[in-house]
Amino acid sequence: MGAPQPRPRPGSRRPARARLADGHLANVYSAACPSRQALDRLADKWSVLLIGALSPAPQRFGQLRDQIDGISEKMLTRTLRSLERDGLVSREALVDRTVIYRLTVLGRTLQEPMSAIRQWAERYINEIEQARLLSDSVDDRD
Repeated sequence: MGAPQPRPRPGSRRPARARLADGHLANVYSAACPSRQALDRLADKWSVLLIGALSPAPQRFGQLRDQIDGISEKMLTRTLRSLERDGLVSREALVDRTVIYRLTVLGRTLQEPMSAIRQWAERYINEIEQARLLSDSVDDRD
């Protein structure tokens, strides 16, 4: 059983941060904090896409591979194993040797924030591409 989670103060908009085993609060801005590793996992594009693909329903490996254009089998395997290790995805081997992947309870807590990130990327891609073109044209002049 871990340390009790701090509760936000009444009226506070800031979510509570986990208290680590050493008594410190989790802080992704600290290089030594293990929450930085969690952030690294979540900032990976394949993790974002896999969490999105698994959000509606459990999927087989081949379904995930077919749904996520550009992911190699090696990267799919590696990312699924990492997500499983972090407790975000579960792997269930069925009797017929079929393997099903699904989001865990913890993994489902990421559905809304990851969906927001995917939607933001799709909504603002034109502005990003324009900014890149402008930046590249300025760089070419130098």
